[in-house]
Amino acid sequence: MEKVVIVGSGPAGLTAALYTARANLAPVVIEGMQPGGQLTTTTDVENYPGFADPQGGPELVLRMRAQAETFGTRYIMNELVETDLSGRPLKLTLAGGDVIETETLIIATGASARYLGLDSEQRLIGKGVSGCATCDGAFYRGQKVAVVGGGDTACEDALYLSRLVEHVTLIHRRDAFRASSIMGERVLANAKIEVRWDSVVDEVLGESGVEGVKLRNVKTGEISSLEVTGLFVAIGHDPNTAVFGDQLNKDGQEFLVTKNTCTNIPGVFAAGDVQDPLYKQAVTAAGTGCMAALEVERYLAAAEA
Repeated sequence: MEKVVIVGSGPAGLTAALYTARANLAPVVIEGMQPGGQLTTTTDVENYPGFADPQGGPELVLRMRAQAETFGTRYIMNELVETDLSGRPLKLTLAGGDVIETETLIIATGASARYLGLDSEQRLIGKGVSGCATCDGAFYRGQKVAVVGGGDTACEDALYLSRLVEHVTLIHRRDAFRASSIMGERVLANAKIEVRWDSVVDEVLGESGVEGVKLRNVKTGEISSLEVTGLFVAIGHDPNTAVFGDQLNKDGQEFLVTKNTCTNIPGVFAAGDVQDPLYKQAVTAAGTGCMAALEVERYLAAAEA
């Protein structure tokens, strides 16, 4: 039986692995089907502490992985398909049928940005298409970009980007914002933001990078093109919590509810974007990974006392 299993191999999971490995807990990391998480779709990372030059997302993840492995972390490239957290030990079933039993569990499965589902969009993710304005906005200083969405997140992203770029076009499929009134008013009052109402993106233009978008007015059917070098999709994130069913407390958006990374089940902890509907940054994910690891140490020490 394992002392600690970590599900997820992004900044949260790998930081938790580093700390638990250094505590001689011999952690096992179930990497999932996208090792490294969302960070692997980021071309350059400029805002992770400790690096003067931009780091490629995949390269940064590999550095974290190797560091944790140095202290004895073990990795399993497989997917978690079933969990039984009702008793002791905790039971985790992998694709293929293998079952892992563990005293503690750190859930770092992250959240997946919602995208539009266009082939042209998927091809250009990390090459001008982004699901995180605060992560990637600085790469578009002085350029023209577009934001898709009409809620608070989209408005916040447009306002944030307006401080960096030449011009922001906010594309919304309805004729009124879903955002709070104050957020909508701020967007409309900003001279650097233009709103395209009743519009959807039909195609992202460009081969090796974003060169523009093709828009369709949902009321008139009119097709138009917009020249931009960046497209930020701000239509929400889906936390990867389905495999846990209703065993853990979740909020209205399905994010895990935690207190100091502790879930409602003793010995089960959560870190990173899976329990963070607000910040969604690599550095905050890493911070909660550290917190979860320290909580695991305390939990196991108390259990052995």
